[in-house]
Amino acid sequence: MKLTDNVLRSFRVAKVFRENSDKINCFDFSSNGETVISSSDDDSIVLYDCQEGKPKRTLYSKKYGVDLIRYTHAANTVVYSSNKIDDTIRYLSLHDNKYIRYFPGHNKRVVALSMSPVDDTFISGSLDKTIRLWDLRSPNCQGLMHLQGKPVCSFDPEGLIFAAGVNSEMVKLYDLEHATMEEHFDCSMLSKELYYIHLG
Repeated sequence: MKLTDNVLRSFRVAKVFRENSDKINCFDFSSNGETVISSSDDDSIVLYDCQEGKPKRTLYSKKYGVDLIRYTHAANTVVYSSNKIDDTIRYLSLHDNKYIRYFPGHNKRVVALSMSPVDDTFISGSLDKTIRLWDLRSPNCQGLMHLQGKPVCSFDPEGLIFAAGVNSEMVKLYDLEHATMEEHFDCSMLSKELYYIHLG
């Protein structure tokens, strides 16, 4: 289906879910599209079944809070940022509601979180003006980029490149396949910039 203006205008709300008592701050679909997960300022994580169109399970992160949430490659695990106590990223098993690993490092709110589509790598950006590269198998940061302002970051669909934006002024693309992590994540300046797109 081609998404034209008329097609979009014809869309109607099919179902309304009222599982939350506070603002929903993030959604993410599983890679197979069968489930969607939400995180909310009421500290809840709600798993929805897309085929049946109903909530499947609700979990809580009362102690740490929950902000940005992302599925990993397994449909029963997620990573999410915390918005209480500290700014640690948590790796959670949805099956038994237990933490698999913690990823400490950021010291201010995490504002960007993106999972690689091809492996266990993910990246995070924070108001502490850093972007960090992680591996689900290790609690240690695999790469660190210091920036001049608030970052955004995301992987491309092949997981070969990630984009980093700072203060909505420019986007930089970095090639992960043809350079070592040290080349990309120099603490003062990145050397393998592919190109810049200046916005505005």
